Amino acid sequence: MKVLNTPGELDLAEFVRPGDTIVWGQACGEPLTLTEQLAAHREQLGPVRCFLGIPASGTIQPEHGDHLSFVSYCGSGGNRALYRAGALDVVPVHYSTLPQLLSAGSLRADVVLLQLSPADETGRYSLALADDYVSAAIATARVVIAEINDRAPRTSGRRLREDELDVVVHTSRPPAEVAPRRAGDVTRRIAANVAGLIDDGATLQFGIGALPEAVLAELVDRRDLGVHSGLLNDAVADLMEAGVITNARKSLDRGHAVAGLLMGTRRLFDFADRNPAVVLRETAYTHDPEVLAAQDRLVAINSALEVDLSGQVNAEVAGADYVGAVGGAADFLRGAARSRGGVPVVALPATAGDASRIVASLSGPVSTARSDAGFVVTEFGVADLRGQSLRVRQERLLAIAHPGHRQALEGAIDRREVLV
Repeated sequence: MKVLNTPGELDLAEFVRPGDTIVWGQACGEPLTLTEQLAAHREQLGPVRCFLGIPASGTIQPEHGDHLSFVSYCGSGGNRALYRAGALDVVPVHYSTLPQLLSAGSLRADVVLLQLSPADETGRYSLALADDYVSAAIATARVVIAEINDRAPRTSGRRLREDELDVVVHTSRPPAEVAPRRAGDVTRRIAANVAGLIDDGATLQFGIGALPEAVLAELVDRRDLGVHSGLLNDAVADLMEAGVITNARKSLDRGHAVAGLLMGTRRLFDFADRNPAVVLRETAYTHDPEVLAAQDRLVAINSALEVDLSGQVNAEVAGADYVGAVGGAADFLRGAARSRGGVPVVALPATAGDASRIVASLSGPVSTARSDAGFVVTEFGVADLRGQSLRVRQERLLAIAHPGHRQALEGAIDRREVLV
């Protein structure tokens, strides 16, 4: 292992070869010093491909596409600008497939960039803010370069040995943060409807954004909730400190909130630091169908851009923009459907501007099939589509569409313009 005391000593060209695929932790797990070096010295590296997750910084910009190419599973955040500029290629895959793709498939990692916390008393390094899909990439990468950040939390979960790292550089800087989003009136009404589906003792999965945070804010009167999710946010820390999330009734990982990464602010990082009740795990575990099915009362809360009257979901494309992802929605919805007492939820506002988001036919791709439909929730109510015929689905989805759009949707049904 090569040890560098300052970032200035690092020459990425010594380790990166032309044609390499580079993978790093997403969101708050981004090793900012290393990605900044990559962007600044990209001309010296030759053409390399970078796999991006959800960005929490502005490190990568469209102009970096002059020497770097970018590929991602999502169009979230800053990835939208890359896509608009033609600098981002999107791989529309289920999140559960990423470990295989990054370790042995078409996206196999040659170089992995990590942000780690300082070594513990055994000499091993915590993955700090993101285990997620980087664990799979580490396993087969040619080179692993780690930024050891003394301001990154030491979290429970996988620990890396020195012989698993090829280069380490010591840094001291605040990790990237994702601030909570303010919920408006519509979002709070949707959240209240979703919260009505969540009983004491349920285990929660949720995605990013204002809606999941608003749902969590509605649960202050619940008891013994658990978490098994792709991410943890500041709201989880609040509910754990309040004794609402105890993880005491989970079927698996009892006593532990399990997720792939931390996606929040310093408040969350400090809460998770050396906290054995918070455990980061790899995607191969957090999204494993057998693990999800074995978790009783799993409530999967996922969002959508639009839902058609048969229950198909578009969570990827709005207009000409790729803004979302196939992601883990189908993984978690199927897991919740198989879970004893599970609740699979897709939640969305009934409108976007003047347009209905309950539609006769999708304007974009089918991200989640109608065969995986569970509960669809808007600010106007809850539609339980589980095991229902197409006719019943149409009736129930009409009932939660915006009243101003119901007549047009009924007309589309009469004209047989809906999917059958």
